Amino acid sequence: MTQQAVRWTADQVLALAPDAASRKAGSKLGTAGPWSEAGTGEEGTVWGLCRGSGSKPYQTVVDIAGSAGPAYKCSCPSRKFPCKHALGLLLLWAGADGAVPSGQAPDWAAQWLEGRRRRAEVRHAAGAESGASSAGDPEAARRRAERRAERITAGAAELEQRLADLLRGGLASAERAGYGLWEETAARMVDAQAPGLAARVRELGAIPSSGPGWPVRLLEECALLHLLDQGWLRRERLPDGVAATVRSRVGLPGSADGPPLRDRWLVLAQYDTADARLTTRRIWLYGTESGRTALLLSYGAAGRAPELALPVGLAFEAELSAYAGDGRLRAALGERFTAPAPAAFRPAGLTTAEAAARYGEALRDDPWLDSCPVTLDGVIPTPDGDSWQLADEDGESALPLSPAALSRPELWRLVALSGGAPVTVFGECGHRGFTPLTAWAHGEGEAVPLC
Repeated sequence: MTQQAVRWTADQVLALAPDAASRKAGSKLGTAGPWSEAGTGEEGTVWGLCRGSGSKPYQTVVDIAGSAGPAYKCSCPSRKFPCKHALGLLLLWAGADGAVPSGQAPDWAAQWLEGRRRRAEVRHAAGAESGASSAGDPEAARRRAERRAERITAGAAELEQRLADLLRGGLASAERAGYGLWEETAARMVDAQAPGLAARVRELGAIPSSGPGWPVRLLEECALLHLLDQGWLRRERLPDGVAATVRSRVGLPGSADGPPLRDRWLVLAQYDTADARLTTRRIWLYGTESGRTALLLSYGAAGRAPELALPVGLAFEAELSAYAGDGRLRAALGERFTAPAPAAFRPAGLTTAEAAARYGEALRDDPWLDSCPVTLDGVIPTPDGDSWQLADEDGESALPLSPAALSRPELWRLVALSGGAPVTVFGECGHRGFTPLTAWAHGEGEAVPLC
């Protein structure tokens, strides 16, 4: 679909940066000085030549309207996506000074764009063929699922015995045993093809000696793990929705089996978490017509950013299909009908008391839920001793900020945006507190990313 891409803001461009160093380096290249032959096409593409340290300039091209979000190509040796040159080019394009005029893409950019679209068509056709092939052998799929369920059941039974041994010997034994006990147990859960159980076991290993009150925290997490074990072992007796959540928490892959929902989706937040093996990107969306909040997950190998990227504050029309379980918040991105464009819309907000109640309601369907997405309206960042909280304008109630939020420098951006006045804040509300992800000043202000 041919369409003129609406220019973004600098904040929306910088939200794509894979790390702080790239954000800083890209900002330095966001002026016309190092660029030549920059241009933009009607189909949502931007290109340009950036002067570097070598004799030849770097050829940089960005496909803004890519099916999985912006895509980038640069002749520089950087392994980061987007690299600093792509960020600088997008910042130049985002400016309103005419430095990136409309035009015809040069051959080197046109060849990459054509190849990219051709590969997308091949992947789409291969996906359709693979889906048809999988659907053609349901009996084999059923046997594989049964074998895996048997392994998980054996792993869950073994984990129950280990939890019983821990409680029988006393929680102090966990401190003496060290992390090795938990890592060995987690490895057993991996062998049982239950990665969800393995992840929760590894979290248990970090609790002993983690500070005052660790025995209480360990007992709480053991209780939740026991509940998950029992949920799996008795899943046939559970309501369908809870059983789907148990399967998801254990680590069984789900499928986006919900009917496609077409809407104009506002990008509320995007942030990455990483471990030694995987980078996970979480993107929160809000349907401007349906009022539904949805979560997209995208993954990248260690050290590489996931492919899907959607800048905060933009909106696009697309279809989403919900996954079973997880409160049906997680969704798969289907066909996209428009490129992301700036939007002044923001979701309706709740009071802090209503947000806490919403998290409590969500726990009924998913007792292992760390947090749920909510938008707070009319709250003021307020100091609370050595910590901070978001207080309602009338001062009747407040939510404490989570430890993760307190450790981020973006906290001061939120405080500066408020200036003591009420703001609208989207974030995740859970048992550790509230984690702000995006904020809007009262009035017509743009979305301000806080992560």
